[in-house]
Amino acid sequence: MQRRKFLARSMAGGMAVGLGAAAQPARGAQSSSGRSSDLPSTFTPAAHSLPHSQYSPFTTPDYFTFADDLAIERNLPNKPHQGKVLAAIQAHSDDIPLFAAGTVAKLIDEGYTGYLIRLSNDEASGTTLGHGVVQNEADIQEAAKAMGLKKTYSFYYRNHRMDDNAAIEIRARLIFLFRMLQVNTIFAMDPYDHYDENPDHIVAGKAVEGACWMSGGAKDYPEHYKAGLKPAHIHEKYYHARSPQGHNLVNRVVDIGSYIDHKVRTNMANKGKGPAGTAGARLRQQLARQGKKLPLLGNDDETANFGYVKHFLMDDFQLLGRRFGLEYAEAFRYIGPEPNYLGNIVKYAEEHAVPL
Repeated sequence: MQRRKFLARSMAGGMAVGLGAAAQPARGAQSSSGRSSDLPSTFTPAAHSLPHSQYSPFTTPDYFTFADDLAIERNLPNKPHQGKVLAAIQAHSDDIPLFAAGTVAKLIDEGYTGYLIRLSNDEASGTTLGHGVVQNEADIQEAAKAMGLKKTYSFYYRNHRMDDNAAIEIRARLIFLFRMLQVNTIFAMDPYDHYDENPDHIVAGKAVEGACWMSGGAKDYPEHYKAGLKPAHIHEKYYHARSPQGHNLVNRVVDIGSYIDHKVRTNMANKGKGPAGTAGARLRQQLARQGKKLPLLGNDDETANFGYVKHFLMDDFQLLGRRFGLEYAEAFRYIGPEPNYLGNIVKYAEEHAVPL
């Protein structure tokens, strides 16, 4: 599949012609049980291929390396995260919706207050550059609502040209927001996202990584503190991957079965960018002109868009979930709170000290 050209295909020239072929995996393609391998028995696989629906290149990576301490994160009752703050940071309007919207919605439902931070202006989508900027500005507001987030922020860097900007500036702006919002937890593109073709993703991931570390420091940007801000201590990081034909380390799989419709509606909000938006309505209208209908698209545009996203674009997250006995899942490289190093040393000293 020519992934870069996926969205450039017209509905008439692409989706309609490909309907019959898309319904059945190509011969030799990976099935839900995995693909056959010629790897000799003397070798242990270091990465695991994932089953794919072949409906979209913008869902799960082709390979994951699973850590031996992998944990499945499930729903938690009674809002245990009340009072905590998360920031979902994305280079583009469709990044968090595609890769992390289910988990974000889950944590919001469990008590978090959340914010959406977009780094680019998304000009590279839309009928013109200006149209792309305006449409995606509106889209992120609706996507944030669908996930239950409180507010959105945009930095408006040039789309696909973010590496044209000083990394220190992007990082500094994130540090300011982390401190102002008192963020505890972040979602972002993995800063070590192997084989990612999009340069903005790498810039965003690295900027977030540095900002998380520096936002808790006492000496970085001390003027923030003189202005009344406080250090922000980022205790949890959920790094996700967008690496077609690549692989990423995963140590946390999140059960999003209860929040899959939130994820669907978040992606429906992205009308200007990504594979979702109004694609279902366009396909429904196209088939109608041919005197045909697809039952899963229903009888109106809203139903068509919902059915399209859930059936075609969420299918890979369902296949991933089945690997772990879940209905739907999202995968992350999760970094949790650091141990209390000094406290552990003090405890050891107290337990093992002897009289002089």
